[in-house]
Amino acid sequence: MNLKEFAARIGLSPTTVSRALSGYPEVRNETRERVLKAADQFGYRPNMSAHSLATGRAGAVGLVFQGGAKFGPHTSEFMGGLSARLQADGMDILVSTVDSLEAEIATYRRLAASKRVDAMIVHTPARKDRRIGLLRELGMPFVVHGRSDDREPYAYLDIDNFGAIEAATRHLLDLGHRRIALINGDTANTFARDRENGFLRALEARGIAPLAHLLGHGEFTDETGFRLMQGFLAAEEKPTAVLAGSMMSALGAMRAIRIAGLTLGDDISLIAHDDVFPYLSPENLVPTVSTTRSPIRDAGDRIGGLVSRLLRGEPADTLQEVWPVELVIRRSTGPAPRP
Repeated sequence: MNLKEFAARIGLSPTTVSRALSGYPEVRNETRERVLKAADQFGYRPNMSAHSLATGRAGAVGLVFQGGAKFGPHTSEFMGGLSARLQADGMDILVSTVDSLEAEIATYRRLAASKRVDAMIVHTPARKDRRIGLLRELGMPFVVHGRSDDREPYAYLDIDNFGAIEAATRHLLDLGHRRIALINGDTANTFARDRENGFLRALEARGIAPLAHLLGHGEFTDETGFRLMQGFLAAEEKPTAVLAGSMMSALGAMRAIRIAGLTLGDDISLIAHDDVFPYLSPENLVPTVSTTRSPIRDAGDRIGGLVSRLLRGEPADTLQEVWPVELVIRRSTGPAPRP
């Protein structure tokens, strides 16, 4: 059915129905919910070309990724949650892949000029992130997955990276560990900077100096985790525990530990940051792996909701969330081995 027929069936004007489906803030919540429920019941979907002409909206959200060949499980899980939420709100996703930051900046400018998207999602923000200032300059609504040091208000969803790693480090210290390694991302990115600061704060609180050779940085892949862990184990002052920045890097670290003839949970302890993958459960590994738990699919879903609220006119500074991270202890952690 077309818009006029659908509106007649539910006893509202076509204009009211169109505005309700487009998220206009002047439409009452009860009316919007009534229209959305009826649209789902009758299987009504607006003609997007006509809808765009009538509302001035594209009905799409944009994401730009650098290095498309590096798409991994984190990206797919995030996109799964995001797409499901946006689809429920009648919106599509436009994804672009580029090779550099300059190409990403150019893509933002092109999308803003073409009006092909109504908002952008910025991911993996740097501490000083040019993209945020640019999107503000272009007048393009945006939500950030993470945070930067930008002082101007913007919408974001982040997790407590500092608190998560600080709590994990404290737990290892309580077990008697003093030589703790950290497999982290690039500290030019805010999340990695916050994790490293949480790690250092926990050590400082116990009067323990960090060992520079036990701080590793790189992409969160099996290969990087393996390579860094091999380097840690080759050092004269070997770690008795390791914090891995993701389950992917944790798998590589576990492989290096096994090859070295060590027993995880006895000779060396491990805690991984776990993004909750349906096909890789820390409870099914041997031994089961302790984690700082953070469901990235849920984050995608929530960011989709923040985008919809932003487009309905809610102020950006009211759309700022930091999720706590749960520490789940399993068998990969144990008391520090005796000297």
